[in-house]
Amino acid sequence: MIMRPHLPLGLLAAALTLALSAQVQAQQHDHAAHATPAPARQKPPVPVEETPKTDDSKTDHSQMDHSKMDHSQRAPTQMDHSQMDHSTMDHGTAAKAPTDPREPIPAVTDADRAAAFPSLKPHAMEHAPAFNSLVMINRLEGWDADHGTGQAWEGSAWFGTDLNRLWLRSEGEREGSRTESSELEVLYGRSVSPWWDVVVGVKQDFRPADSRTWAAFGVQGLAPYKFEMSATAYVGESGQVMATVEAEYELLLTNRLILQPLVEASFSSKDVPEYGEGTGLNKVEAGLRLRYEINRRFAPYVGVVHERLFGDTADYRRGEGGDTRDTRFVAGVRFWF
Repeated sequence: MIMRPHLPLGLLAAALTLALSAQVQAQQHDHAAHATPAPARQKPPVPVEETPKTDDSKTDHSQMDHSKMDHSQRAPTQMDHSQMDHSTMDHGTAAKAPTDPREPIPAVTDADRAAAFPSLKPHAMEHAPAFNSLVMINRLEGWDADHGTGQAWEGSAWFGTDLNRLWLRSEGEREGSRTESSELEVLYGRSVSPWWDVVVGVKQDFRPADSRTWAAFGVQGLAPYKFEMSATAYVGESGQVMATVEAEYELLLTNRLILQPLVEASFSSKDVPEYGEGTGLNKVEAGLRLRYEINRRFAPYVGVVHERLFGDTADYRRGEGGDTRDTRFVAGVRFWF
């Protein structure tokens, strides 16, 4: 009689439970591995019947450390759009913008027109007068030099419209108590461009010596870079011709502090010894004045002026015992109304 070992019933049940648990885990691992789709490749897929199969039954899952496996990282599904035929895709018809307004525009009524164009009272709106005027005293100054004190003035005024004006220009100089030079011009000015006027008229010299009368022709205006220019020719008795050219510029250091350089030159076509005038360039005056505009109509200033005689005019001055050069510091006011 052969004796067979007898196993306890509890030990047999534990072994059976362990075997079933290992088999379930193996099947779950196998399904999880196959559920993750493989990334798309450019090569054609391998036919199903040629795909090698893995025998999971021979894999010992009990030796695997599942705690170190990251099941959350799965290869994203990629689509090869280059192999797709988009011409057959129906994207639908784009919606058209509505042409009618959401709210209809009401028709314009008489009340709307009356509100847009109200009737104005008489003289409620006035245009600028066509006739205007301006009086400008550009220089009213004095000085105290080694050879004595002196005063000088230069100013202009105009009356009329933008196109046609009557111009008055005057300048002169005194030394001590004697007037050395004094002149007055009465001119008609016609605008020939937005920046330039042509002038014609007469000029009267009161000093030096006897008075003389001249016919005057010239231009005046604003040159490029805002240089104020004037050039006038004078024709006198016995065909004598004189000319004066003047240029000045205003440099704004601040809104009220302004530096004004000025250059003036005079020419003569004949020698006139009784008036101390020679042929050609006879006089150049250059000045630099710094003014402060207390307001736009009134501005005191200080400056320096240099004057020089040339040619026969300088010779006549030497013959009288005078200087051919003179530099003086001046102070004065500039105003207009």
